Amino acid sequence: MAARPVGRTRDAGWQIGVSRTIGVDVDTAWKYLISDDGLAVWLGTGVTTPLRKGQAYETDQGVTGEIRSLRDHDRIRLTWQPLDRPDHATVQIAVTPAARGCTLRFHTERLQDGREREAMRTHWKAIADQIEYQLSR
Repeated sequence: MAARPVGRTRDAGWQIGVSRTIGVDVDTAWKYLISDDGLAVWLGTGVTTPLRKGQAYETDQGVTGEIRSLRDHDRIRLTWQPLDRPDHATVQIAVTPAARGCTLRFHTERLQDGREREAMRTHWKAIADQIEYQLSR
């Protein structure tokens, strides 16, 4: 039996995870991520706050989905479907304490192929850069 390529799961298609440790505490990072400004960075503008489990959303950019779970100061899990995507992916953002601040973890699964996996790696790294910049100001 041939081994699966890196990033391909048996049940959830392709997946990617990106993490970044930043120099702010969990509370500060969490409040930013669920604020209008934070949501605009990682999800898109136009999402109604506060976020609630089971809430459907649509961004001004046409991305649709549903908040699947939300644990305060811990993680948000949601479906994510841009206009040009035939079905949804699952996105999870988690925040955990670190020795010097906190670690943000972005995980996306149900990706279509290795090319989309690499595109999402680039996407989440850029988002992490923006969040780190905004929180360091």
